[in-house]
Amino acid sequence: MERVAREVLRAYNYQEIRTPIFEQTELFSRGVGEDTDIVTKEMYTFADRDGGSLTLRPEATASVIRAYIEHRLDQRPGLQKLYYVGPMFRRERPQKGRYRQFFQIGAEAIGSDSPAVDAEVIELVNEILRRCGLDDCEILLNNVGCPKCRPGFLAALRETLAAVSANMCGDCRRRAVTNPLRVLDCKVPEDQPVIASLPAILDHLCEDCHSHFATVQAMLTAQDIRFRVHPRLVRGLDYYTRTTFEFVHGALGAQNSVLGGGRYDGLAEQLGSNVAAPGIGFSIGEDRLVLSLEEKLPEAHRHVLELYIAPLGEQAVVHCAGIASRLRRRGAVVELGPDVRLKRAMETANKLGSRFTLIVGDNEIHSGRYSLKDMHSGGQQSVTMEELEQHFPLS
Repeated sequence: MERVAREVLRAYNYQEIRTPIFEQTELFSRGVGEDTDIVTKEMYTFADRDGGSLTLRPEATASVIRAYIEHRLDQRPGLQKLYYVGPMFRRERPQKGRYRQFFQIGAEAIGSDSPAVDAEVIELVNEILRRCGLDDCEILLNNVGCPKCRPGFLAALRETLAAVSANMCGDCRRRAVTNPLRVLDCKVPEDQPVIASLPAILDHLCEDCHSHFATVQAMLTAQDIRFRVHPRLVRGLDYYTRTTFEFVHGALGAQNSVLGGGRYDGLAEQLGSNVAAPGIGFSIGEDRLVLSLEEKLPEAHRHVLELYIAPLGEQAVVHCAGIASRLRRRGAVVELGPDVRLKRAMETANKLGSRFTLIVGDNEIHSGRYSLKDMHSGGQQSVTMEELEQHFPLS
């Protein structure tokens, strides 16, 4: 899966960036938002020896923007397109596809506020999932406004929530005061009828945000990428502006989000930059994507063993080590078994799901011809080393 993602990201001209596993706590409290669940409930934070506070990264966008500012990547020509692969940490309740150490593949396109970049990022993610074999995700799309139009929406949302939040879950009652936008992200079934009656952000967009959203939709439609506008879709982090999106898949049950992302045009300034750095990014939950792939394609993503080598005798073990090394250099996936009886070796090869088994004893070594068995058809043939290599072309 990571190999596929790297191939697609390379095709879109993204370069890899590696940020520290932990950062100063202030980076996440300022960037992610002090009233978000991540900061208030989920971060692993500890005191440094000098009295400072450090936090295991709960997400990577803030770290990437910090590196972008610190190393003056804005001085480089063109759009800065960066991707990362690695572990994140959140202390939340473990459930299907959610772990306290989890892995993400993500990318950030920094330096442009063009809706064309938004559409390209969504297209890129769609291509990663397509190549992995998960081509039946539903794409949810929304626009959460900007600093110019969002305050009006938040005022309307707070006013409505003041009258209904007492009938909602504890988290929603708290968020109605501290972070009302997050109420829209509540997953409690009993709260959904109330949420459906709340004001919709799309009714409060300014002219610029409305035009931006229309262009994103038009470009996705032109690329034949299907999506559904979901006016209640918000992301769990405070830095998002305008375009937000999620890819969801039924194999994950109620918590069905495979990945999400969106635009964060003011994050760099929020973290202390003197230069505007509008951007958009996404993060794929690798653990959740693996579950979806295993559900849909239980056989296709298994590790494939191409050849099991069965040496018969001590001399054959030494000889077979040379054969295995030679084939591995060609890119073949080879398992060299121990010196055991032939029946046991064949049982092991079958359990491992090997495509072929090579049988090598004293007679084969002296003649220079080995017995190659096709484990699917049951057929067996005698091959030289050169003929054996032809079964495994250079990769």
